[in-house]
Amino acid sequence: MNYFNLLWSLYQLKQNAGKSREAIKKLQEKKLRKLLLHAYDHSLYYHRVFEETGITREQIPVLSISSFPTLDKQQLLEHFDELVTVPELKQEDLRRFDASESPDRKTFQGKYHVVHSSGSTGAPGYFIYDVAAWNQMLLGIIRAALWDMTMPEILRFLWKGPRIVYIAATDGRYGGAMAVGDGIDGVHAHQLFLDVKTPLAEWVRQIREFRPNMVIGYPSAIKILGELVERGEVELDVFRVVSCGEPLGAGLRSYLEETFDTDVVNIYGASESLALGVEISHEEGMFLFDDLNYIEVEDGCMYLTCLYNFAQPLIRYCISDQLNLREPEAKDFYPFTMAGNIMGRSEDLMWFESPRGERDFLHPLVIEGFCLEGLLDYQFRQLGPSSFEMLAELSDGRKARFIHSEMLRQMGQILKEKRLDYVRFSVRFVDEIRPDRGTGKKRLIVA
Repeated sequence: MNYFNLLWSLYQLKQNAGKSREAIKKLQEKKLRKLLLHAYDHSLYYHRVFEETGITREQIPVLSISSFPTLDKQQLLEHFDELVTVPELKQEDLRRFDASESPDRKTFQGKYHVVHSSGSTGAPGYFIYDVAAWNQMLLGIIRAALWDMTMPEILRFLWKGPRIVYIAATDGRYGGAMAVGDGIDGVHAHQLFLDVKTPLAEWVRQIREFRPNMVIGYPSAIKILGELVERGEVELDVFRVVSCGEPLGAGLRSYLEETFDTDVVNIYGASESLALGVEISHEEGMFLFDDLNYIEVEDGCMYLTCLYNFAQPLIRYCISDQLNLREPEAKDFYPFTMAGNIMGRSEDLMWFESPRGERDFLHPLVIEGFCLEGLLDYQFRQLGPSSFEMLAELSDGRKARFIHSEMLRQMGQILKEKRLDYVRFSVRFVDEIRPDRGTGKKRLIVA
């Protein structure tokens, strides 16, 4: 997107925050009906399941959203080719593209952004954004990152030349990394990407050289940067900290605000829609972007309808995050739905100490990309300051020897890159890995 077009489009999107609740609901409803009709007309899958549910085209403009069928990840994987509205998008072609191309921001066929689904093993799933959807999403996350700033304030900030460091898993088709990279490019800022598997000493060297004035990344990774600041290993004067990719608890938010002495903005997103909402204080809660998405909660389940992705319509898509919704009140400053108690996966880190007393960490998302046929699930169990074991659940026991060997090889390579060669680990097969009772998601790391 052209720089000046981006700024104008950002200005227009920001205007929604000043509209009435009624205006936002009307805009959301208009976008929803347009998406539903497009899916019916151009998706073989939705055309069929709508009719099987008894929904005709004439009824689409008037039926409540709860009348439409839901979609889960397994159904998306099974019906991907007939669900998308673009004939040239085939799941097998995307898998070949994902396997053959380096994991950077290169697009499929030069026009489709491919986001690798996280938290899965076996055959990967993909979420596709065409150029229009990607640009709309970028505007959403830029608005969130610069929340509560007027356009004159944003223009002054951009004029000074932002220097933005992004600390997260960056060497894969992670939606956050791709979106942040394109967003930083879009506003013509300087950027530094620090991968969570980069040795900590290298963090210190690069941060000192780059001198960022804005920090974006996983809150667990930003906390480590804060500890480096506390110990005096790096000095930072940052304008804003932006947390994304993991839940941000009240305690960690307070720590980051005090350590960096600045505002902390928390962006809520998912691979299915990278711009879901924003939180600027724990007390206020999360503002959900009703102008970009339609979010429902029924019987404890969250259903997402992304209102801007017409290439891969996701209508009432089930997400395992747990949250409570409430309508904004007259006293609320913004016209967006409020969300509280968002409970996604919040990961611990595995910290290790070398015989020389040097400490470094392993972030669970570094190893979240294991995709081995026959491997159903896996989990890490730290045993001590220099050892851990990997628990593996198989869907096909006949592949146990290959999976065991490949997990040892891949994990060994990761530890070598992280300079954690002294860490000992093993692989153990188990019958079942169960989800956390609180979040409904399985933890990658257990004590």
